Amino acid sequence: MSHPSPHTAHHDAHHVHDREHDHGHGSEHKHGHGSDHGHGSDHGHGPDHGHGQDTEDQAEILDLDAEVLAGHTASITAWLPVGTGPRHIVDLGCGTGAGTLALLERFPEAELTAVDSSAAHLHRLREKAAAAGAADRVRLVEADLDATAWPDLGTPELVWASASMHHMADPDRTLRQVHELLAPGGLFAVVELAGFPRFLPEDAPEEAPGLEERCHAALDHHHAEQVPHRGADWGPKLRGAGFTVEGERTVTVDIGPPHTDAVGRYALSSLRRIRGGVVSALTPQDLTALDQLLDTDGPHSVLRRTDLNVRTERMVWAARRGPLAGA
Repeated sequence: MSHPSPHTAHHDAHHVHDREHDHGHGSEHKHGHGSDHGHGSDHGHGPDHGHGQDTEDQAEILDLDAEVLAGHTASITAWLPVGTGPRHIVDLGCGTGAGTLALLERFPEAELTAVDSSAAHLHRLREKAAAAGAADRVRLVEADLDATAWPDLGTPELVWASASMHHMADPDRTLRQVHELLAPGGLFAVVELAGFPRFLPEDAPEEAPGLEERCHAALDHHHAEQVPHRGADWGPKLRGAGFTVEGERTVTVDIGPPHTDAVGRYALSSLRRIRGGVVSALTPQDLTALDQLLDTDGPHSVLRRTDLNVRTERMVWAARRGPLAGA
């Protein structure tokens, strides 16, 4: 089974709206963090957090995320204030490689160390790198980023962490570890996706208008204590770890319709993952309507809808380590 590389996706279908904003108000970070995906490590994208049998499902959603959001990932890598291209990059919580492949394309002279705790995800990343002709530029490291001691990851000029930081058991410690890891003057890019995207029109489905928003509200409640750092403003935490925050950016994602087949599969996988966290909170009518959307053989399948679009936000922080060691 082949999996599309991020940079082969449909750039012309993406509309990127960026706006600088003051994170201090916090309001823009308090919505939509129902569940997590992007390019995080072994951490799941639904209530089950990716254990055992969920690995394949999670890999699928990471691949779809990579394909559908490829244009936005490319826009983020292009925005990073790196100056001269980095020679060595570390991707922390690389997942199946969406960020890895985008960074390899953006910085063709760089070598990259991809770190994740999932051997299955790293295997898929290896396949993607080989297909892209970049296997000799990628080093794979299987490691638990919550461990107090990390393996030797070199001295990178750029560290990338997409949809992985908010899963860390002790994110402040992780930030200090990244600060120590970076070369003096190096850059740390933190990327967070605002939970699962929305896909359905507000008046859909016909049997239960507004179903998707009710699912997200239920999932927000379900996850309120499990992942307390979701939606955090990483600026103060980065500064507290010794970084200088040089840029903050919100990328608004709004794709389609019309949409590609990948968007339909992305919606299907996302709604499947959401279901586990909301089943006990939905009314029987809502649950029936959700299951009809998930029934790929039925007339109400989300795969049959022509009115889907992908709506979410990504937040990016670019943080610099001081130019002198220990700064």
